[in-house]
Amino acid sequence: MSGKIEIQKFANANGEYKRLTSIFRNSISKQGPHSPEANRYHLYVSYACPWAHRTLITRIIKGLTGIIGVTVVHWHMDNNGWRFATEEEGKTDAKDSLPEPFYGFQRLKELYYKANPNYEGRFTVPVLWDKKLETIVNNESSEIIRMLNTEFNDIIPEKYAKIDIYPEAFRFEIEEFNDWIYPTINNGVYKAGFATKQEPYETEVTNLFKSLDRLEDILKDKHDKCEEYLVNNQLTEVDIRLFTTLVRFDPVYHQHFKCNIKMIRHDYPHIHRYLRNLYWKDEAFGSTTNFEHIKFHYTKSHPQINPHGITPVGPLPNIMPLYP
Repeated sequence: MSGKIEIQKFANANGEYKRLTSIFRNSISKQGPHSPEANRYHLYVSYACPWAHRTLITRIIKGLTGIIGVTVVHWHMDNNGWRFATEEEGKTDAKDSLPEPFYGFQRLKELYYKANPNYEGRFTVPVLWDKKLETIVNNESSEIIRMLNTEFNDIIPEKYAKIDIYPEAFRFEIEEFNDWIYPTINNGVYKAGFATKQEPYETEVTNLFKSLDRLEDILKDKHDKCEEYLVNNQLTEVDIRLFTTLVRFDPVYHQHFKCNIKMIRHDYPHIHRYLRNLYWKDEAFGSTTNFEHIKFHYTKSHPQINPHGITPVGPLPNIMPLYP
């Protein structure tokens, strides 16, 4: 979701980073052309991308690992966007990345052009691909995780079907969290990091830490009530969406995006506890977090921010133990 091509195209004359909307917005549903079926759909993701990371977490939480496949792109992004790893790269410097499995494509953009030869948007991850119709269903992560949450419930075991990360009774509260967490934290780190002038950077980084301060107060209150999650003390999409930014904060955003007023591990004890609980106690969060891909992608794919492509060794460890 990031890289040189995006900054040049989407930073406006005032130096402000503006994220464009996703283009493919179809749905998996019983009523439409993309019906819920086992082994029909495939996710193309990057371990580095927080938006793609949402879909990987949800796929495990909902028990979909056996019926929706995954291909992980190489961590490096250049002016031609994401690329697929070779077999050898998948074993060495891009461990866990894979070649494109169906068409032998070298670039993610080839998949977009197969879906639409006249496509003119961004070549982003995640991509939810329909193998039967050979097209992209959707490339908007917030919509993909809601599809994964509901549309396969009839074909997965009951213990997974009954899990609901967007429960109807709490949707208003969930949307209230999304309305300020997304623009000021999830996208806030990007608006600070990709700003090309001092004033918008300072504005966005200030807004980011105001929201982190607000989150710290909320989680302190939750902790006092012995609650682990943000909504109704149950895991919802709010936790999934927030986690993917928080887990990248100290290793990457703090230094690379100049979001360095505070660190999670040193300055936000309640956010830090919340983050570690998700990472260490729930396999869906810990097993899908690949710090090597995360750190290499950001530091080696943004030459305008880090021209020599040097990846900092620290902070160590990438995430602190559950009980330090």
